[in-house]
Amino acid sequence: MLNSLVDNLKYNEAEELENILNSKNITTVYQPIVSLLDGEIIGYEALSRGPIDSPLQNPDKLFNAAQVYNKTWELEQLCRIKAIKRATNIEKNKYLFINVDPHIFKDEKFKKGFTKEFLAEHNMSPDCIIFEITEKTCIEDYRGFKQALSNYVDQGYKIAIDDTGSGYSGLKMLNETKPHYVKIDMDLIRDINEDSFKQSLVECFVKLSEATNMKLIAEGIETEEELRTLVNLGVYAGQGFLLSRPAGTFLDIPNHIKDLIVRCNKFKDNVYYNYQSSSIGEIVRHDSPFGPQTYCGDIKEYFDSNDITGACIVNNDVPLGLIMKHTLDSALATKYGVAIFTKRPVSLVMDTNPLVVDYNTPVTEVSRLAMSRKTQNIYDYIIVTNNNKYCGMVTIRSLLNYTTMLECNYARQLNPLTELPGNTAIQNNIMNIIKTKRKCCILYLDLDNFKIYNDTYGFENGDRILKYTAQLIQAEIKSLFPYNGFIGHIGGDDFVSILENPIEECEEVCEKIIKKFNDGILNFFNEKDRSNRYVTATDRYGKNGIFPLTSLSIAGIYGELNDYSNSEEVGVAVAAIKKEVKCILGSCYLIKPVN
Repeated sequence: MLNSLVDNLKYNEAEELENILNSKNITTVYQPIVSLLDGEIIGYEALSRGPIDSPLQNPDKLFNAAQVYNKTWELEQLCRIKAIKRATNIEKNKYLFINVDPHIFKDEKFKKGFTKEFLAEHNMSPDCIIFEITEKTCIEDYRGFKQALSNYVDQGYKIAIDDTGSGYSGLKMLNETKPHYVKIDMDLIRDINEDSFKQSLVECFVKLSEATNMKLIAEGIETEEELRTLVNLGVYAGQGFLLSRPAGTFLDIPNHIKDLIVRCNKFKDNVYYNYQSSSIGEIVRHDSPFGPQTYCGDIKEYFDSNDITGACIVNNDVPLGLIMKHTLDSALATKYGVAIFTKRPVSLVMDTNPLVVDYNTPVTEVSRLAMSRKTQNIYDYIIVTNNNKYCGMVTIRSLLNYTTMLECNYARQLNPLTELPGNTAIQNNIMNIIKTKRKCCILYLDLDNFKIYNDTYGFENGDRILKYTAQLIQAEIKSLFPYNGFIGHIGGDDFVSILENPIEECEEVCEKIIKKFNDGILNFFNEKDRSNRYVTATDRYGKNGIFPLTSLSIAGIYGELNDYSNSEEVGVAVAAIKKEVKCILGSCYLIKPVN
């Protein structure tokens, strides 16, 4: 009886699969793949579903059935055709990620199915197609597989490896295929904010991707905490239900998620915003590019007649490679080199994996990437693109000069005692909040009875309290808000913090700072004063008196700063609240909404 039920179930499943293939009843949905640098969509992954209310609606069941009944090729072909036909209105600067089993790359039917003519019929180009290799089974013939891949890469297609970190998609796969994109399996992403081992693994993938010019994509992002952690680790892009669920058309991500990505990047590592946000586009040099068929002799003449030692090789304004003067000279200097290469295309000797960065990439990030290259490539030019099109070049000399200038300017803004940004940085950050009309909390932190402490215990011990206070504020804000939160030192015993978090979280950090300050400040007093909880001293008017121990007052405003035109007006508003807080004995805080 049981066997007959199983057989009947299999029969129904086989019949259902056959009906789906015959009727072409496949639904295609698209899930955005989002840049974790700015929240912009870089492309969409095409995903296939069975008919609604069908036992094969679930994609796993659908493809498992196709494998059981030897219909994988027919099903995948149908899914690909459906995905492309429905993607005719995709924006030209967005990629379409299409899942492909590696075993069909060598199939002649697959080659014929992806001709330029077929794509042109649907207003698409190979340049916007990314084959996402879904390695469900082990690849045994890597040599043949690599040859098949090269055929498509040469035509302009790009390659992505799916589910890296699980199953067969391991380091061997990456080494053999050298893909353009690497997608990290969602099992490594799940709860990564709570797992230091996973963070270390992803950090290694980030360094690998930077060294090899691959782009890293995190799959299955479902929580804001996971997103914040991935941004902080430097992952290039991501997809998942938090960003957007698959839909029948090409949707954007919610504004609050985009704002979160921008905010996390802006305050990452608590670096002074203007210093961190200086983009490489500010120093790009608009050198002329060359086509891949340009003769090496013509490039040599270009180098010799100009004070230029590098050139970008492009096809339809998309960078293909880089040729440096020393590389070309080495090729020409070989035996018969001049005869062999002078009339041969530069594509034969160019570097096909140069450092390519976007126009808006921070200069500090470009500098780090450039210095992480192989020794022989350290001084190679950097190619800059805008919307994936060639924009210009940056030399290492100009990069180093500019970063040195930025670092010097930034260092001048730091308070020499606490090494926190000073007044200029504080004003610039407040002005940025005002201009962009973002909701924030501005906290003014001030020590009480600090002058009495300085007069009694000496200025050196007073400096120790200032350092302790600065480190405490930093530690508590970093603990609760690891990827945002600005902290500055106005001077003396006055500090400022800017938080872009809910009011409840801002109040929570104030309470934690005050509690730890009250516990730690006792260590800076002798046993007598600590026991008495007061200091006997002479005030500024020469009168002896009893004074409370040093405490901390925090005054703040919360909301949008639309009614303020500059940082000075904001300072006046916070100062008024500060007067109220100062009237309260002991450490305390008061945050008021913006009027």
